[in-house]
Amino acid sequence: MTVAARMNDLGTETAFEVLAKARALEAQGKEIIHLEIGEPDFETPRHIVEAGMQAISDGFTHYGPTAGLPELREAIARNSREVRGTDTDPANVVVTPGAKPIMFYVLLALAEPGVEVIYPNPGFPIYESMIKFAGATPVPMQLLEEKDYHPDLDALPGLITDKTRLIIINSPENPCGSALSKEELETIAGVVMQHPGLYVLADEIYKDILYTGEHYSISSIPGMQERTIILDGFSKSYAMTGWRLGYGIMPEELVPHIVKLAVNSVSCAATFTQAAAVAALEGPRDEVEAMVSEFGVRRRLIADGLRSIPGIKCPEPEGAFYAFPSIKGTGLTSMEFETRAMNEAGVALLSGSAFGEFGEGYVRLSYANSQENIQKAISQLDKLVRSL
Repeated sequence: MTVAARMNDLGTETAFEVLAKARALEAQGKEIIHLEIGEPDFETPRHIVEAGMQAISDGFTHYGPTAGLPELREAIARNSREVRGTDTDPANVVVTPGAKPIMFYVLLALAEPGVEVIYPNPGFPIYESMIKFAGATPVPMQLLEEKDYHPDLDALPGLITDKTRLIIINSPENPCGSALSKEELETIAGVVMQHPGLYVLADEIYKDILYTGEHYSISSIPGMQERTIILDGFSKSYAMTGWRLGYGIMPEELVPHIVKLAVNSVSCAATFTQAAAVAALEGPRDEVEAMVSEFGVRRRLIADGLRSIPGIKCPEPEGAFYAFPSIKGTGLTSMEFETRAMNEAGVALLSGSAFGEFGEGYVRLSYANSQENIQKAISQLDKLVRSL
């Protein structure tokens, strides 16, 4: 079969590939500890599940408006006003099946041949994949180990040219677990404001999973709300990965273009999941807070454990649920470490090279697993490294 040449520009998300390999080994009787997949190991809070089931019983099983149910767009706007301190209008909200479509649609709407897009590297691999698919040129903004995986913002102005149309930021960050400070976001905003026609895609999907301080959005900086597209969703904060529901908050003039792309691709998000999302935003947050508290305990456990292994360095994650240690001192490449960890130590993790050119020499571990399994994984990785 002859496929379109643009298919060669699409990358992938290796977490699902590694998960498949791990499942195959488990089918052969091998025990694998799963630290590869970026998914909370908690159940969706019961009041959200019940709201979804009630919505099905109430007939929320038909098409809804492409931009989302009015009641959900209003709930998202209220939540954004509370969390971000921005004057968010429901008309600026577009709901999609998962948060990835917002990334996809924004890049299709703004990026094209001759355009450059700045993105974090190491970073979520779909950024670079989708930039290339849209025909634009990806420009990496390196996150530095010596700065605990924060970028050198003094270098940011040098990355911007007259072709730059979009800067992607992700905070808290996947795969590194770093979180941009208010001062850093103000610096980025100051640079952006010097360039008319330059926008920011702020991926805030992990905003509720922070271990120190509070979330601060670049959209709350004066003059930046009309220059920012927020990407967010329900998968991480509410353990709703399988519900597939995300949203974008964007400048008014971009909304019809994003809605048009949604009409041409998905029609609308499932209506009963949207009813559940209203319950998520407006219901109790006890289980969300308990989940984040438990992630905080695991964060210390995995960071301290990794630092105890010879040849491994690991900054303390500031948010999300990922550790991104340097394994350069082991003498293995990232892919070699991933392969040997799986086959010899029974630990599924991800090669840092899957997250961009600056990810070589690192690996990503998701601590969305029990404390017992994390301790066991550290012990088995320690044995592996000491045997090299």
